[in-house]
Amino acid sequence: MKHLFIVNPAAGKAGNEGALLEQIDRLDLDSVVVHTQRQEEACEIARAAAQSGEPLRIYACGGDGTLNEVINGVAGLDHVAVTNVPLGTGNDFLKIFGPENKDKFSQLEQLSQGPQVAMDLMECNGKLGLDIFCAGVDARIAADVHKYRRLPLVRGIGAYILSLIANVLWKGISRPTRVEAEEYAYEGETAIVCVCNGRYYGGGFMPVGDNLPDDGKLEMLVVPKVSRRTFFRLVGEYAKGRYRQHPDLITAVEGTEFTITAPQPLVAVVDGEMLEQKRYHIRLSEKKVNFFYPQGLSYQPRVEESN
Repeated sequence: MKHLFIVNPAAGKAGNEGALLEQIDRLDLDSVVVHTQRQEEACEIARAAAQSGEPLRIYACGGDGTLNEVINGVAGLDHVAVTNVPLGTGNDFLKIFGPENKDKFSQLEQLSQGPQVAMDLMECNGKLGLDIFCAGVDARIAADVHKYRRLPLVRGIGAYILSLIANVLWKGISRPTRVEAEEYAYEGETAIVCVCNGRYYGGGFMPVGDNLPDDGKLEMLVVPKVSRRTFFRLVGEYAKGRYRQHPDLITAVEGTEFTITAPQPLVAVVDGEMLEQKRYHIRLSEKKVNFFYPQGLSYQPRVEESN
């Protein structure tokens, strides 16, 4: 089996890449290392490597965006499996294996020998995603997070909270939006809308704690217009997946197809990649992706996540 390491040198903090390359050199694997130099190149590299038809494991070495590019290059190919080596500052998808276990994906020998599972994908306007789609103040917050991560001593959830405060206090919470599903429709000012295949985004926010990326369905949460006071009271509950405790403020809809439209372009984020359009059609894709992970870990929700 071949092992392809696609390294995004722009991801994360300086010094991470050097330690990674030293590990790769010590591995007894048929491996190749390729560095990306521009956006979408990881997708192209992965697609080209898969054309031989030989069994292949691809390591997306970077953040959620690098993983997303690789998945878009090889989705639906049975002979290819993908994983994420966390060089990024977020790596939110990996948190489904336990937020405390993210570093185990940097232990390459164990990772290379780990099991794999076929995971669902969602398709948004032709782009595939593995984790979460959001289009609301949550998306605007996520899109601005990178600005705040550049500040000294700001990491992970701290950058997300700073972006949240800036967007809510200065730019306004809600936007006019229409949201449709198979048997659900809502039109009005909307604060948050997200569609979940995974469980985590935004540096550690977990809107749906019992979601599984291989159960053949997606879950959407919709929060209508709320006051700033209510928003700040609610956001902690939302971040911990406690939406069921607030049915008057958060509507949950399970399904396989959703449409979100607005009179003005909406900022949206798919697995950390930003979009800005007036209409988003999100559906469960026919394609899946094989995802491999370290032996002994599980992506099943734990009690504290699902409560």
